[in-house]
Amino acid sequence: MAVETDFSQDGKKLTIRIKGRFDFGRHQEFRDAYERQNRRPDVVVVDLGAATYLDSSALGMLLLLRDHMGGDDAEVSVVHANSDVRKILAISNFDKLFDIS
Repeated sequence: MAVETDFSQDGKKLTIRIKGRFDFGRHQEFRDAYERQNRRPDVVVVDLGAATYLDSSALGMLLLLRDHMGGDDAEVSVVHANSDVRKILAISNFDKLFDIS
């Protein structure tokens, strides 16, 4: 599976790990990762450590996640992105919308 989810023990943080290409082919898997949960987390972390590629549809999916979590008040962070992915996020001004580390 290219999209894996993991809740913290207290259920307040959901980590979504992307492996391989993060593109439109992952759309349904990615949405299911946060929409089809029994509980709603306070914080979502998108781990791109194993992602090899990110395109504009992935950027759109991140925006949909942010909206689902509450828009401007959402606590969504992107972690472990490689330098190429960080560059795409920076060019797209996603560093203004997400905590990227």
